[in-house]
Amino acid sequence: MRRKPGVAEVLKDMKEELQSKIILNLPNTLTLVRLISIPLVIICLSFRGRWGSFFAALFFGMAFITDILDGYFARRYGAVTVVGKFLDPLADKILVCVTMIMLIPLGRIPAWMVMLIVAREMAVTGLRSVAASQGIIIQASSLGKYKTVFQCTATIFLCLHYEYIGVDFHVVGMAFLWLALVLTLWSGWDYFRGFYKAFFSAAKT
Repeated sequence: MRRKPGVAEVLKDMKEELQSKIILNLPNTLTLVRLISIPLVIICLSFRGRWGSFFAALFFGMAFITDILDGYFARRYGAVTVVGKFLDPLADKILVCVTMIMLIPLGRIPAWMVMLIVAREMAVTGLRSVAASQGIIIQASSLGKYKTVFQCTATIFLCLHYEYIGVDFHVVGMAFLWLALVLTLWSGWDYFRGFYKAFFSAAKT
């Protein structure tokens, strides 16, 4: 005869199930936090001066950290979801592109560089959509990850803008931005090349 579980066992199972749900939802929650931080960055950049710039960089930096954490938790606990796959890269692109666009009227970033970066992000997003509709999976390359790191680092320094502890953060930010631009265009070309090979390989079969 099968033994009925005791109260302690039931409570333990409920606790484990609750913890499992929290862990599974944590990466997506961090992604939503990243999206929520976007208007905060916009509001801070609307206030000219050191304090507005500092808090814009702070909120952007915190959002960047959530990007690292949600990827870690998703892999660590196997909490990769369809929603997460959609929201995570979308949140990254919106955060970076919107912040860079906000920096243009402040004279902190050249408009043509932002145009190239935004165009690349839109093109790759469209490419992924087309590839997905054809059942083609293009794996993210390490170039794309480096691109994101350099873009975010450059944006943080450009948000700070002013000189702190003897360091001109605008100059440092522009140096990182040039590197980010090279990686952005390079990784974009790499995605298109991967799509071309995958598409014609699928067509032959």
